[in-house]
Amino acid sequence: MLIRGRVVGNEIPRFKHRWFGILEVEAEGEKYRLYMTGNVAQWFLTGDEVEIEILNKPNEKDGVKVLDFDGYKLWKFYEGDRIPVWPLFEKTVEAKRYSPLTGELLYTYKIRAREAKYESDFEAIAELEQYHYASQKEKVALWRCENGHIFEANTRQRCPICGAESHILEIKGSTPASRFLIFELVEREEYEPRILSYVRVDPPIPLMHRRLPNGEIEKNIREKVFPEEWFHPAFWPERIMKELYEELKRKYGKRRIARSYLWEQAKWKALAETNTAGARIARVVVHPDYRSDGLGQLSVKSALEWIAERRIPEMRKRKHIVETIAQMARYNPFFEKVGFKFLWETASGRPVLFYPLTEEAKEYIERFLREDPYAPPEGKLWRPSYGKVEPLAGPIIFKNVSKVFESELDIKGLPEEIQELLKAFGVRHRIIQRPVLRNLNFEIQPGELIAVVGASGAGKTTLLRLILGAANGWWEERFRPTEGEIKVPDNAKVSVMIPGEFEPTFGTESILEHVYRKIGDLNAAVEILNRAGLSDAVLYRAKYGELSTGQKERARIASLLAEKPNLLLIDEFAAHLDTLTAMRVAKKVAEIIREAGITALIITHRPEVLKALDPDRVLFVGYGTARLKNAKDVEKR
Repeated sequence: MLIRGRVVGNEIPRFKHRWFGILEVEAEGEKYRLYMTGNVAQWFLTGDEVEIEILNKPNEKDGVKVLDFDGYKLWKFYEGDRIPVWPLFEKTVEAKRYSPLTGELLYTYKIRAREAKYESDFEAIAELEQYHYASQKEKVALWRCENGHIFEANTRQRCPICGAESHILEIKGSTPASRFLIFELVEREEYEPRILSYVRVDPPIPLMHRRLPNGEIEKNIREKVFPEEWFHPAFWPERIMKELYEELKRKYGKRRIARSYLWEQAKWKALAETNTAGARIARVVVHPDYRSDGLGQLSVKSALEWIAERRIPEMRKRKHIVETIAQMARYNPFFEKVGFKFLWETASGRPVLFYPLTEEAKEYIERFLREDPYAPPEGKLWRPSYGKVEPLAGPIIFKNVSKVFESELDIKGLPEEIQELLKAFGVRHRIIQRPVLRNLNFEIQPGELIAVVGASGAGKTTLLRLILGAANGWWEERFRPTEGEIKVPDNAKVSVMIPGEFEPTFGTESILEHVYRKIGDLNAAVEILNRAGLSDAVLYRAKYGELSTGQKERARIASLLAEKPNLLLIDEFAAHLDTLTAMRVAKKVAEIIREAGITALIITHRPEVLKALDPDRVLFVGYGTARLKNAKDVEKR
């Protein structure tokens, strides 16, 4: 049943928490009380025209019909447009990971994008927000107990003042106008997080000036590029509070004025008058373990749909444009990959990027980029910093290469009882000669990514040692073949990781300092860390000894890449990473290897890692032989 009505009451609809509010509507001579989130209820004004579709029979209370969260659908009308309000925006999306070489699907996540609705959603947002704070002392949320005490904490706990139960009140750093889109893993294991990411959307900031290359400040730059009404009236409770304060000060002189009461008034007045044709993505937070999967891009894309469809956050004017002001956009391009254009820096030096929701907005952006003398070329901010390496001058050639290990087995010096046991098995004295590699003949071309596979003890590590020895001119027995010749181009610059033998050395410096010291470019250092799977800024400042085993492995990979080798040798790649993390890291490392033109031999025992590496060829090592096969031929087997 569809009914039309209007929001009633002498004040803004009742609002208890972000996750609970009440909207009162009068329709066809009846009063309805609609339970919804406070985030939505706070944006309605008395007199707003609405339409309700009643799904479930309402409960009666004091002559008012009460509809619970799932009992209705709601639309509001603004200048003749019918805007969907309730149920909240929800969309199931899939994050697919494809091979950049073959286009094959590697794996898929099914994710539900929806506006935060329940108290547990906001608790999950607070938990996720902690990943963006470098100090363990920082508290990310405000909580209010049943007795009205307000305190800071990162997770739900009893009130430290009176011991009463508490509820989450606010995410610190957000504004009263903020709305939150969360991304929930639909099918997950018990050990996986429920919420993978969230996006916070606010109205555009009230004022924006830009800094020119010569240091001068150009005021109100947005209004010179776009229509002024797109950004005004903005959410600006600080201005309203100042006006209220000055008015009371003139009226009552030096009497004490309750600022908290003024702020409450200013907040509601600002919510009532805010009406822009734009929105601002103020925060994108992705769980660190999932940042290499493009979830940042997926989150922003979904948020753009949400903004356009529901006119978030105010649900009034049609939205033309979305802005974001993000210093991190200098180091991570996911906003630009979605389609945002970098137009200018704020007066404080923070980059501002815009996304057009309409053709009209797109035309304004293109005109600015074309005509403004200071506009960045093509609206680009982030550019890859790692670059290319000098490629190997020729192939790596194995010509009739054999390797025989010889060892002497003697029981002398062992305890007598041990000698007796070994003698029972016929073990006394023996010289063992074990051919590990026999008569190998193959070539590895410059820029190839070779995956090396085979059983334990088959000779994979030995093969890497021989290449390392040939590249460095080492003549120690374990680094040279027993017979044959290995030719490595003279311009080879080798980085190697063979656990227990050759590993990067980390001192007391932070991981970011370590990588930056090696490569000498801060942007490239961040790029490397992101590619190696250490994309959380908290980990940038961590020391090697503070990392988990899996994080240490990623740090070692980042350290090798920071050396900018043109020949990369890695043994036991991703051995200590869980399946999905190993696949993410393998995919990203393979990308940077190919983009830079590095020749790489990577040993792995794991089929899922082999698949994610997407090698050009696979080198099978076993029973003294080594055979190179095209990766596509291997897949057909």
